[in-house]
Amino acid sequence: MGHPPLEFSDCSLDSPDFRERLKSYEQELERTNKFIKEVIKDGTSLINAIKNYSSAVVKFSQSLNGFQFEFIGDTLTDDEINIAESFKEFAELLQDVEDERIMMIQNSSNMLIKPLETFKKDHIGVAKDRKKKFEKESEKFYSALDRHLSLSSKKKESQLQEADVQVDKERQNFYEASLEYVNKIQEVHERKKFEVVEPVLAFLHGLLTFHHLTFELTQDFLPYKQQLQLSLQHTRNHFMGTREEMEDLMTRMKEAPQTCKLPGQPTIEGYLYSQEKRALGFSWVKYYCKYVKGTKILSMIPCDPKPGVKQEFKLKSCIRRKSESIDKRFCFDIEMSERQGPVTLQALSEANRSLWIEAMDGKEPIYITPNAKPEQMQLNELGLKFVKRCINAVETKGITTEGVYRTVGSNLQVQKLLSQYFDPNHPGDADLQNTEWDIKTITSALKHYLRNLEEPVMTYKLHRELVSASKSDNLDYRLGAIHSLVHKLPEKNREMLELIIKHLMNVCSHNKENLMTAFNMGVIFGPTLMRAQEDTVAAMINIKFQNIVVEILIEHYEKIFRFPPEENAAPPVPPPRAAPRKRQPITISKRPARPRPNLNSSFSEDVEDDAGNPDHNASSANSPETGGVSSLLSPVPLQRMTRPNVGSPKVAETDSPLRQAVGNQSWRPHLESEMGRLASKTKDGGLKPATKSVNGVPLSDQSNANASRASSFRSKPTSSKMVYTEDGDYSNVNVQRGHQEKTSSGLQRPPMRPPDPPCRDKVTPPLKVEQSTSMEDTSSSVVASRAKFFENAARKTGGVNTSPPRSPLVARTITAKVENPSTMHSSSRS
Repeated sequence: MGHPPLEFSDCSLDSPDFRERLKSYEQELERTNKFIKEVIKDGTSLINAIKNYSSAVVKFSQSLNGFQFEFIGDTLTDDEINIAESFKEFAELLQDVEDERIMMIQNSSNMLIKPLETFKKDHIGVAKDRKKKFEKESEKFYSALDRHLSLSSKKKESQLQEADVQVDKERQNFYEASLEYVNKIQEVHERKKFEVVEPVLAFLHGLLTFHHLTFELTQDFLPYKQQLQLSLQHTRNHFMGTREEMEDLMTRMKEAPQTCKLPGQPTIEGYLYSQEKRALGFSWVKYYCKYVKGTKILSMIPCDPKPGVKQEFKLKSCIRRKSESIDKRFCFDIEMSERQGPVTLQALSEANRSLWIEAMDGKEPIYITPNAKPEQMQLNELGLKFVKRCINAVETKGITTEGVYRTVGSNLQVQKLLSQYFDPNHPGDADLQNTEWDIKTITSALKHYLRNLEEPVMTYKLHRELVSASKSDNLDYRLGAIHSLVHKLPEKNREMLELIIKHLMNVCSHNKENLMTAFNMGVIFGPTLMRAQEDTVAAMINIKFQNIVVEILIEHYEKIFRFPPEENAAPPVPPPRAAPRKRQPITISKRPARPRPNLNSSFSEDVEDDAGNPDHNASSANSPETGGVSSLLSPVPLQRMTRPNVGSPKVAETDSPLRQAVGNQSWRPHLESEMGRLASKTKDGGLKPATKSVNGVPLSDQSNANASRASSFRSKPTSSKMVYTEDGDYSNVNVQRGHQEKTSSGLQRPPMRPPDPPCRDKVTPPLKVEQSTSMEDTSSSVVASRAKFFENAARKTGGVNTSPPRSPLVARTITAKVENPSTMHSSSRS
């Protein structure tokens, strides 16, 4: 179970339970700080000690594997689960890469060390400074309070007033320091989810792309890296929205510390001093007391010199103590069933005594005069017409505006528009098509109206059930439960919700122009359409699940609003923490091998001649088996399956270790990478012949390798020539491992690797060919297109490519023939 949230309302009470929860946060922060120090130390040693590379990587891997994220709340989102499991995945990947004996990259300090040191200095260091300030103000306040309470009531009125002012000042300083410290320590715990992971992720990405890694491991890491980046970006976006809400809550709590009371809490609680009889007179003992009005139970926890056992008493009566009857201030007497005679208690102030007396007399507690709230909007016909006018204005003149709904308009203009439209004398008197109102003003006014409704569109009643449904691990259950709950909304609420979601779906359909996806709309409208009834830190943490609800409504608008829910749909219940997840977190490379053709000994000559006479495999370029040019332009992801062993036992016994390695390896083409290689070479002025080599060593020299390394060459295949693309990745790094090594590895791979995500191609293709329908809807936004890619890849069942895989030489041959049709015709005539 994770740490419970630290409520700002507890800062004014400063209860022992609050101190214990704060202590657990501090211990976790110290543990994180030590972990970051270890990562920095291990990363530095890895960079500076290449000779000790193997041991350093193992230690670094163990450090990552031994760290586990702690979280706030009772449930994690899918993105947070991916982040929480990321270090274990990194450790497994490092262990696998260590088997290949790779080298360390340069400039790793900028990717790993500096960001962690910045996070440690700018966030963990600030949190420690806030802790020192909090402890200092706490000590000053309680020392001043003890001195203040020990003053005699016979002192001069001016002295008493001066003492009151001084203790109030110390109390305010302590309360502000407590609020700032609680806010900062929770912010650091939230920030570390992405601030600590991102540097390690960048380091690992550099480690994979700048070394002699296998082509398979590099390609398997890219989808994981991109998915994790999306998870980090989603978590960052959730954090930014939640932080604004929490800062607003903290500001309101500074003005009114006890305006928020959670259900199930005591009627009143706080510190009281009890007068107790001793052998040589009376003494005042400090207690932390809780009183529940319904049961009239008073709980007292002694605090001096250290916390003791809680005592509970049944309250009979409470009487205010006259000032002249006792030498202490702020006193009142209570009678309890378990004790004979009255017990004198001393409150912390006159106002605090009044609160205790009112609560114990059974009256309704009046903690503080509530602040004036902003004028609340009503969900009526006038509001519905306003929403329709705003939607019409946005869809007619601003639906393709970049950042629509994300960009905030002028507050003065927004207030002017709302005042003019909702004027009691002339309601609805505002022409939104007028050029006076720009798109930012209209969208901000719409959000302001929805945010300030007396009750949110999706109602307080269904809020808890909707959040619980979004926390479910089963995606189908999420959709079904939210579908059922939407149809439980009141008619006018459902009509308003359908109108808004349909509009948001239309806006998202233009995401190529406005860059607003369903996820972005969820972040914006999650806190607008849904709102918890109480303003607490726990409610702020659940904002990310509100965003998920809105995102599901946008993506499944037709099913949710056009069709009734299934009758047997079970009501949503919070998922148990101990139950196994139906959706496992993303992994780097846990899938079986792809089928690959054998690599014969004549391949080296073919590679050497690829710039001059690429006729070796030209006959298969346009054959029915390979699919011709159309197959090259629309590659189908290959189904991975176990590769049979190549070669007979006799050959394995008589051949040299190098020939065994070459004879047993296979070649998996990556057609899109080969297209990128061809384009980059053409851009540089022509194709360059590759050198016959194995692992960077000529074949003639490699055959004379030391006999002590023969066993490693048997299990490690050769790598082809490496080509760097413009974004820093290897376009062709092909190092294979034997079948037995694959099966014995600790990494188990899923059935299929998703295709490469879409990205902007900076190289102009040599020839425009009509693309398949699957590529027509590729978004111009890289983030939006990759998000859509992973959504589609997660739901894709996959299929086997019936055409056999084609070598890179064949890919280059086909492209060359496409570029030069005359050559292709002459070749066919010959």
